[in-house]
Amino acid sequence: MIRIRLVASDLDGTLLRSDRTVSPRTARAMAAAREVGIEVVWATARARHSVDELARSCGFRGEAICANGAVTLDLAGGTPEITGTVSIEVAEALAAMERVRTLAPGVVFANVGATTFVAEPEYAALCDYTDHHRHPHEMTLAERLPLAGGRMVKIVARHPELSSGELYRLAAEAGVDGVELTHSGAPYVEMAASGVSKASALERLCAARGIGADEVAVIGDAVNDVPMLIWAGTALAPANALPEVLALADRVLPSNDDDGVARYLEEVAGRRA
Repeated sequence: MIRIRLVASDLDGTLLRSDRTVSPRTARAMAAAREVGIEVVWATARARHSVDELARSCGFRGEAICANGAVTLDLAGGTPEITGTVSIEVAEALAAMERVRTLAPGVVFANVGATTFVAEPEYAALCDYTDHHRHPHEMTLAERLPLAGGRMVKIVARHPELSSGELYRLAAEAGVDGVELTHSGAPYVEMAASGVSKASALERLCAARGIGADEVAVIGDAVNDVPMLIWAGTALAPANALPEVLALADRVLPSNDDDGVARYLEEVAGRRA
């Protein structure tokens, strides 16, 4: 049996329950895994500030891959330390946004930096707090994006009439050059720099630790988890995952509301204890 040295888990729809909390059982399982030498890594589309809030809520003190691989955090000290970022060049962002505007007239955007968030007013008007864990009235607004000289790790796009799934399929089928297009199940489409994904960040993190892909288990439920599910030696999905994600899984775990991630961590930690 292959020894699992690192478990990387998506958050929303996977490690988090439907109420977007970390269950007590999951918090205990993550701590127990760490005690026996199994590293737990969070891999999410979320930004630094909301990852920090979640980590504080459950005592998580590991590494986090944020913004679909464009930002990495070290939470070991209790305060999130940004350990790496991959930005989108402004010229590439402009070209990608114009391409999506052509494909879906009426689309609106926000640009996400490692610690910043700038939205077109029409984008903010479509949001509620849970979309980005920011109140729309607290968002920095700009009439037209991208801002000259602005550094961004992610572009998010939404449409007043098309669902995020419809917008993603439209853009994916037509193609958008210069960026990595994905969808996390959130009410917007996401774009990072070309080649950036949860898998690319996880591969770098593991290489720095001398951990091979065959020693890594990943757990995810959505389109943006597919690259790391393909990369890792063990691919897992909660029962509530998308059909195309379930098809990639070596094993299907109980759903996020049934503590599937915790159950798996308990199992691998038990083998190491």
